[in-house]
Amino acid sequence: MPAARRWAGVSALALLVATPALAQEATPQADAPTGNPTAKVTATQPAPVADPTPDANANPDPTAIGADEIVVTGIRASLAKSADIKRRSTLIVDSVSAEDVGKLPDVSIADSLARLPGVTAQRVEGRDQSLSIRGLGPDFSTTLLNGREQVTVGDNRGVEFDQYPSEFFSNVNVYKSADASLIAAGVSGTVDLRMLRPLDQKDRLFIVSARGQLNGIGKRNPDGERWGYRATATYVDKFADDTLGIALGVAAQESPTNYDRYEAWGYPNLNNLSQNCTGDAAGPCVLGGAKPYVQSNMLKRYGGVGTLEWAPSDAFHSTFDALYTHFTETQKLRGIEFPLAYNVAPTAGTATVTDGFVDKATFSPQYTVQRNDLNDRKSDMFSLGWNNNVRLNDAIQLNVDAAWSRATRQDELIETYSGTGYAGSGQRDTITITRQNNGTYQIVPTLDYADTNVIRITDPGGWGYNGTNAVVQAGFQNRPKFSDDLKSLRANLTGDFQGALGVIKGWEVGGNYTQREKKARFTSYFYCPPGGGTNCTVASGTTTSIAVPSDVVLDEQVSLAFLGVPRMLTLDPRGVLGLLTPVFDNRPESLAKVWGVKEKVTTGYAKLVIDGEAGGKAVKGSIGVQVVHTDQSSDGRIAGLNGGVVALSDVSGGDKYTNVLPSATFSVELIPNGFIKMGASQTMVRPRLDQERISQNVAINPGNVGAGSDPLRSPFSSDGGNAELRPYKSTNIDLSLEKYFRAGGYVALSGYFKHLTDYVDPNNNVLYDFSPLISSLTPAQQAIVQAQNAQFGLFKNPANSGRGEIMGAEATASLPLRMFTTALDGFGLFGSGSYTHSAVRYDSAPATVQTVPGLSKWVLNGTAYFEKNGFQARATYRYRSSFLAEVRGLSATPELNTAKGETILDAQIGYEFQSGALQGLTILAQAKNLTDQEFFQYTNNDPRQVRRYQRYGTDYYLGLTYRF
Repeated sequence: MPAARRWAGVSALALLVATPALAQEATPQADAPTGNPTAKVTATQPAPVADPTPDANANPDPTAIGADEIVVTGIRASLAKSADIKRRSTLIVDSVSAEDVGKLPDVSIADSLARLPGVTAQRVEGRDQSLSIRGLGPDFSTTLLNGREQVTVGDNRGVEFDQYPSEFFSNVNVYKSADASLIAAGVSGTVDLRMLRPLDQKDRLFIVSARGQLNGIGKRNPDGERWGYRATATYVDKFADDTLGIALGVAAQESPTNYDRYEAWGYPNLNNLSQNCTGDAAGPCVLGGAKPYVQSNMLKRYGGVGTLEWAPSDAFHSTFDALYTHFTETQKLRGIEFPLAYNVAPTAGTATVTDGFVDKATFSPQYTVQRNDLNDRKSDMFSLGWNNNVRLNDAIQLNVDAAWSRATRQDELIETYSGTGYAGSGQRDTITITRQNNGTYQIVPTLDYADTNVIRITDPGGWGYNGTNAVVQAGFQNRPKFSDDLKSLRANLTGDFQGALGVIKGWEVGGNYTQREKKARFTSYFYCPPGGGTNCTVASGTTTSIAVPSDVVLDEQVSLAFLGVPRMLTLDPRGVLGLLTPVFDNRPESLAKVWGVKEKVTTGYAKLVIDGEAGGKAVKGSIGVQVVHTDQSSDGRIAGLNGGVVALSDVSGGDKYTNVLPSATFSVELIPNGFIKMGASQTMVRPRLDQERISQNVAINPGNVGAGSDPLRSPFSSDGGNAELRPYKSTNIDLSLEKYFRAGGYVALSGYFKHLTDYVDPNNNVLYDFSPLISSLTPAQQAIVQAQNAQFGLFKNPANSGRGEIMGAEATASLPLRMFTTALDGFGLFGSGSYTHSAVRYDSAPATVQTVPGLSKWVLNGTAYFEKNGFQARATYRYRSSFLAEVRGLSATPELNTAKGETILDAQIGYEFQSGALQGLTILAQAKNLTDQEFFQYTNNDPRQVRRYQRYGTDYYLGLTYRF
């Protein structure tokens, strides 16, 4: 551990002991890349590319008149534009392009990107939300908006793509190799969202669309919804002899999701319930506990976008972009928690075992915990960018770009509890479980859980604990709040060499400065029944339960029939919370969640642009280097208990460092329209922001006094972040073979290798000297600790102690079947497949191979389509093998478990009127998840040990679009 960090930590720990009065301050707190570096950006000329000048000898855009005299629109136009972007770029890139202005080819951006080779999406709350590129999860990629790094509304850096209305973008590029001008390139790849440019449009446009949505699974809560809508309008026009352009767009969406969810607490050994099961001869596995829920979500999103583009001459071009989205989501969850084997052993003689698992058992006497919960989330995000390109002379251009983006998010997570009595003191139940074919269990009780004569508002499990005393936790409220602010300024010069330098055509130098600050603020409260006691503590005489008043009971009761519970008491969570008394939660683990991270990053780069002939073959590319200097810092709290009193200490720290990132990329046209593309680079991506926090939660366990000098049994321990954490780094080799056909379409085969260093181990532990905390013990305990040298405990904080390799291959084919026979004109296929292998090891366990989160070894995508004479139809198939999926666990803490492989089938059919009174009108019907694919997670590398199960059903959409 560096001396500076050790000194800061010890000083802060000493303050915990010296200033216990700070506990009174534990109250809620208030909130305290830019544009294209080389040329103007268009739908077919994304940034960055090594050469902004299209190849005059290359195959022309197949969407334009003159390419076999065929004009295509819709799905075929989208694929053709994406192929043209891929062909022109010297980088290895895959793209999704709009079928028309304001229309990407899928329900969401994430859906569209998930069709690309090597790209997969993880479903969160039933929606494709986070992306994995080449086997690496969202923490390893970066997302840009018009070439500029963006803030996020999520807990960390990973972008939630459903925050962006897809109607605002003309194309989305996924760069899988890097060059020096690509600022903030990710380790796995870089996603660049590109907005429409009005001066690129031929005519004035005014397009409106409306779409209805229906959840096929049905409404799961009486106060939920199954109907939704989406409405958009886009206006594009040019003025002043086509030198001034404007594009405006607005979008509104209300999208419901309903699903059944089941979570298992764990699987103990039937013969020894205090041990986890292994499924071997030592004893079979039994379900330790479970919590089935039904959930209804409603996502509401409203947004607007504007672009002003001015090009008064060939020497000056200016573009200003603005984007704003307001996003709210309400989640209503109702279910029952069954402690089962973690509460009582199965009734003697009732357990039946098959293949090491208890298939059926009865538990009695059993208590249960009913839950009526509500999660509200509100977020706002805006992004401003201003890009100016000036031609200084015939050979040199100056580009200056300024940007600012900001996101704020406020969550409110409400839990309410009811049961037959406090801490299992009420009427007990007899519950029978039966294992189903998919690994979940039917859970059949005998009590009527909707009977208000039996059920009361209480803390049925006696789970409430404030860190020192038992409390009656009939409700709980958690209110995390996040803000993310990023400012950037970039400038670069590009130029051509006037003399003959062989294949070296030009140069580019530039610099970029960004300042990002993310803050997290958590406040939480216990809620207990009114009528007595103080601070909700049991010892003070707090009322342990109250009757359920009729005005908080909904008329229709929820059914958990998918697991065998016919009905449960269905309450209004806010109404229940209004009956209870709040007490601020000042547990150290809650107070330590207040933190901020600031990053000041200065990047300088230079590159040589290659364009010429070598050995009679056309060669393009670049050779360059980035120098990245980082000044990162974090402020937060160290929280702990000192003599039963919560103590807080403010702490801050950070680090400064510089990274040098070389890169080279080449594209050689070996045969007409046949390319080999090569890339070599070193890239980096910064760790999760919550891992960079300096906050710590310190625990003191007097029960371990006298246990010896083993740090694992020290009375002192701590859990926190690491403000000196460095970025993940990767040395990359990329190779792609691409062949483009005159009649349209292409085939590509690519391979890649990544050597990862400075990989972050989130479970790293270091030996830490907790001597400043010895004085918090009694004199007798102090003497024992000092005699046994037990002041050395473990500090759990992430560290750059990992390394590994990732390698894989991707194959892609985009084939309009007209290229084989004109009889199949309008039909086409697009498909891709990828295989990825990874091996990551930590210094703490070098013999153990880790699995990279988000990695599926096999990913397959296929699309079959027909489009002609206004009619269009498409079916899309997506498969990914098992992978480590991150899902929010207890108290919104990220939790990793293996997710089973899944297959998703989507389809759409539509018709565009091309003449007559209805010309300009398009009707489109879509269905998502036609196979009703369920989501499964399991633990201990055993698919039988189902940890989570979610079933979303099929979503249906019907929409109208009119183009004036």
